[in-house]
Amino acid sequence: MTVFPIGLVREQFPALAAPEAFLDNPGGTQVPRPVIDAVARAMAEAASNLTGFFAASQRADAIYAEAHAAAADLLGVSSGREIVIGQSMTTLTFQLSRSLGRGWQPGDEVIVTRMDHEGNVSPWLRLAEERQLTVRWLPFNRETWRIEPEDLRPLLNERTRLLALNYASNMTGSINDVAALTALAKTAGALVYVDAVQFTPHGLVDVARLGCDFLVCSAYKFFGPHLGVLWGREAILANLYPYAVRCASQDLPGRHEVGTPQTELLAGLAATVDYLAWLGTATGASGTRRERIAGAYAAATAHEMPLAQDLIDGLRSIPDLRVQGIVNSNRMHERVPTISVTHPRHSNRTLARSLGQQGINLWYGHNYAMEAARHLGLDEDEGVLRIGLAHYNTAAEVARVLGALRRLLA
Repeated sequence: MTVFPIGLVREQFPALAAPEAFLDNPGGTQVPRPVIDAVARAMAEAASNLTGFFAASQRADAIYAEAHAAAADLLGVSSGREIVIGQSMTTLTFQLSRSLGRGWQPGDEVIVTRMDHEGNVSPWLRLAEERQLTVRWLPFNRETWRIEPEDLRPLLNERTRLLALNYASNMTGSINDVAALTALAKTAGALVYVDAVQFTPHGLVDVARLGCDFLVCSAYKFFGPHLGVLWGREAILANLYPYAVRCASQDLPGRHEVGTPQTELLAGLAATVDYLAWLGTATGASGTRRERIAGAYAAATAHEMPLAQDLIDGLRSIPDLRVQGIVNSNRMHERVPTISVTHPRHSNRTLARSLGQQGINLWYGHNYAMEAARHLGLDEDEGVLRIGLAHYNTAAEVARVLGALRRLLA
């Protein structure tokens, strides 16, 4: 692997020419120029619906096919037929929850976690209300900061229909052992639905290794446009009741993609995956697009995580400031560089406003991880002050936010 080309990387992102420090990445990353260009080009050249006999429609067909193929490469899938693309992760999860729950009976059970974003909680709670299902709550361990198998095991039984689980927390940054938790859920015959929104910007997803049945992520969290991407096992997707108009395609993946495709955003999604492949090439990887994507993630992790460790160490040196998550340098592989802090005497809202006025972009609050805030005993409105790194961030930006916080908390 070559030295990470941070200067070359930052040149790809027009927004980074501004004086702001973009540390709001868990809420949405910035977008590289090739993605912006691909969206604009599609709007200029392929602003037509699909399956027509004319050139603009055929260009739209090609964009649609390439977006699904690119997403398949990103997630380690053999076929774009298993990729469903929609408005957002939350929209797709609400939609799929209805299709799955259609065959479930009163008294059947679903497991949701105290760690997840509401996008992987509320759809199942709403479904439970409608279908008279029993909801089992799975906590995360406040010492390990992860969901542990010993906490899942007693919740499983012959009536468990689904485990809804996140890959990485958008509050604490913790990475769950999805493969082990999935294997345990499978012993009860349950389906497993994984929210990988916070993991995908930082790590290579391999659905075959995980063993889950569904996995969903958001393109705008990994340098792309505002789209949700869902992978599902073809045998399951093909037999799920589709909530779509009567004359919609019954083939995959179209039977679960409601309405006219957002062609320009699909073009942006494909360009996003190609950007990651470019990053792999720029950092010494070669081979297939999937292999170059894997190289990109390896290089990005090697760049991001030392920055994250420096940020954590600096935050812990500030009196009374508490990091809500893994801080041990020997466990950095168990987290993504999403770092949340609290202070007993300072409002996170006030701190976020003050930092924003200094050109330091970050978020505060529960950030839709409402159950995680409750589980940690935090005020829901104040939540945490969340600092999130991406592979385009620098040591200078880490020093900048640490210096600003020291001044504000002095």
